Amino acid sequence: MAIVVKKGQSMIIELDFLEIIFDSGKEHFKVLDIPHWGVEEGDQVAIFGPSGSGKSTFLHTLAGLLPVSRGRLTVCGHPLEGMSEVKRDQFRAQFIGYIYQNFNLLQGFTALENVLLGMTFSPRKSDPAEAKRLLEEVGLSHPLKYHPSQMSACEQPRVAVGRALANRPKLLLADETTASFHPVNKEDVLRILLDICNTHGCTLVLVTHEREVIGLFQKTVTFLEFNRACQGPLGGQP
Repeated sequence: MAIVVKKGQSMIIELDFLEIIFDSGKEHFKVLDIPHWGVEEGDQVAIFGPSGSGKSTFLHTLAGLLPVSRGRLTVCGHPLEGMSEVKRDQFRAQFIGYIYQNFNLLQGFTALENVLLGMTFSPRKSDPAEAKRLLEEVGLSHPLKYHPSQMSACEQPRVAVGRALANRPKLLLADETTASFHPVNKEDVLRILLDICNTHGCTLVLVTHEREVIGLFQKTVTFLEFNRACQGPLGGQP
């Protein structure tokens, strides 16, 4: 499948000749080598690829968690190449929502407090009423005072979705969000995620190694098709 690249004011992600290179001290590993790619505002895109192909590294780069080694990367209108770590942190707090593979919920905090914590990193003030509303939107109207260890495997990702939306992000990034789910719970959580992104006008990029997941998305792409690092002699993660 050919990779279609668009450019213009409606693009929320634009990159050209993006490279991420890891240095182990003895060897250099080129994990990302992507000539061109882009996502339009409001899109919901699923990226399919095998484990270890660099998908998480790609999301970390889009979120500003990793610096760009070479090339050009613009996310939400902000060029990330050459941006300092402090500036990338500020950028992420203002524009990006992130759902980690293991959810990264704080065990000592309740569901409501986890969402409120997501608000503290943004320029906006924490709002308990809005945090409660977000949890209700993802189907958690009762266990607001529960801690993650008291929640089911289907409830924890819903808290993670609510927390990721706490700063009203323009771009939501999801890393293998349903990898450990039963198929029924998997589809349920994914449909909530897609619906809530539509409601909030939030662009979604999700990475997965599960073919059944990409079937729920109108726009899909295979990671190995546009990441040349997976194809060349320097490819592969350390």
